[in-house]
Amino acid sequence: MNPGETAASAATIDFEALFAAAMRVQPRAYAPYSRFRVGAAILADDGIVYPGCNVENAAYPSGSCAEQSAISAMIAGGATRIAAILVVGDGDVLVTPCGACRQRIREFAPPATPVAIAGPRGIRQMFSLAELLPASFGPDNLRR
Repeated sequence: MNPGETAASAATIDFEALFAAAMRVQPRAYAPYSRFRVGAAILADDGIVYPGCNVENAAYPSGSCAEQSAISAMIAGGATRIAAILVVGDGDVLVTPCGACRQRIREFAPPATPVAIAGPRGIRQMFSLAELLPASFGPDNLRR
């Protein structure tokens, strides 16, 4: 796969399956401090959907974002590349990945990777990773 390619084009990705997986885990988020639950689901290069939810911690910097949890599940499952990711959160404002999660996604996904942002009723907006993290630094920068 070339650096700008994804394992599947956005047209062939079952975003409804990603949405369903993210919605299943969003209520399981451990968010006793912010009460802001986020779910994420990754379609990996092995064709499997890996969900994740946020897990807060009393020592705030020690928590995990939903995207980070989904990436960990993907790696634990044996996959190594993100073909697409969907993030779901409540409220009227788009819940896009934080800066740290954008960089985490970039570690396992090329810039063209589709990132779907959803609310409780479905997908609200689609981005490419390049739109969310322009001129990114990734694994290709370290290859000789």
